[in-house]
Amino acid sequence: MEEQGVGWIAAIVIGGVAGWLAEKFMKSDMGILMNIILGIVGAIVANAILGVFGIALGGWLGYLIAGFIGAVILIWVGRLIKR
Repeated sequence: MEEQGVGWIAAIVIGGVAGWLAEKFMKSDMGILMNIILGIVGAIVANAILGVFGIALGGWLGYLIAGFIGAVILIWVGRLIKR
């Protein structure tokens, strides 16, 4: 996160927004803490996946996009496991 210019407090805020957006997009019902966790972990997952393809997202907007993509992936995988 630091190499992208996003600090810990910003990561929590942006992760919360990304998780909330993913929650609304996927029509799931999670709490605010889970939204933050999904957004932060989702950003890590999405950056790893995008890194394989040579795509790097940086800064606040990149972290938000990566967090959203990753959180959607995590919600989708969670639903697959529940079935």
